[in-house]
Amino acid sequence: MERDDYPDGPRLLADIGGTNARFALERAPGHITDGATLACDGHPRFIDAVRAYLRRHRRVRVRHAVVAIANPVEGDFIRMTNHHWQFSIEEAREDLGLDTLLVVNDFAALAMAVPDLAAADLVQVGGGATRAGAVIGVLGAGTGLGVAGLVPACHDPVGWTVLQSEGGHVAFSPADEREQRILSFCWQRYPHLSAERLISGPGLSLIHEALGCRRGAAQQAVNPALVVERGLAGDPLCRETLEVFCGMLGTMAANLAVTLSARGGIYIGGGVVPRLGAWFADSPFRARFEHKGRFSSFTAQIPCFVIHAPTPALSGAATMLAKQLGARPARMEGGHHAYA
Repeated sequence: MERDDYPDGPRLLADIGGTNARFALERAPGHITDGATLACDGHPRFIDAVRAYLRRHRRVRVRHAVVAIANPVEGDFIRMTNHHWQFSIEEAREDLGLDTLLVVNDFAALAMAVPDLAAADLVQVGGGATRAGAVIGVLGAGTGLGVAGLVPACHDPVGWTVLQSEGGHVAFSPADEREQRILSFCWQRYPHLSAERLISGPGLSLIHEALGCRRGAAQQAVNPALVVERGLAGDPLCRETLEVFCGMLGTMAANLAVTLSARGGIYIGGGVVPRLGAWFADSPFRARFEHKGRFSSFTAQIPCFVIHAPTPALSGAATMLAKQLGARPARMEGGHHAYA
């Protein structure tokens, strides 16, 4: 049996996206165990997914929980953008018998994890060195497009303040004629095209469809995972889809870099880019990131990092819960949280 170092028992951590709900227990500061991933569609309500996970740990008494969710968090009521779940935070806390239920934006949680990531969890894509004490930008594509920032806290020499954002919903801006044609195709379906419509998992399917129609062939929707698999294997249409996607992501990342003056680096999470593996470094991403007109020399200096840690948002959420409860989680040797 796991030993719990928290006097009031382990803490429940959750990372809720539009497709999957990831759960774990933090049994001691930085010691995260018992990870499990549940399909959101397999559970009618948010609290049903939580109960399904907790049924696997019937001997555990959880009093405090934190949920990082792919959604704006304003007030008590949560209505997910890319899934049908909706709930009152206070009612969910009572229904689950918790003393504390902290709900935070998922990319705010991911951003909070960045300062503690180990070098082995990161792959640098271009640029120079990060500047100590500078602003950090975070973004990533999954079911949606998450965006956040991280600013050094003025009154805490080792602390950070998260800039929560819904930057994935800015209007998409094409950077070349091909992207202009994709935009025109999408306008037939959507009166407003956000960046998230294209720079996301579902966006891969939409780009693939738009490119196929441009070639004069009617296209069936292709699962994003298949687009990635076939693209990496050399399928021409799927490879072009990945190239377009990475170029669009490069533009989005550069916009974030200049908006925040993110000399601390741009960190890329989410479920799509890590699956591209080593090919991503040779994709159009970096060239587009540095294609910034008069500010090209500015973005050229900024390093980008792909996050390969298994569940970084859970670690960041644990930090946010610890701060809520009045204690900072201890750092493990090497400056990162321990996982089991």
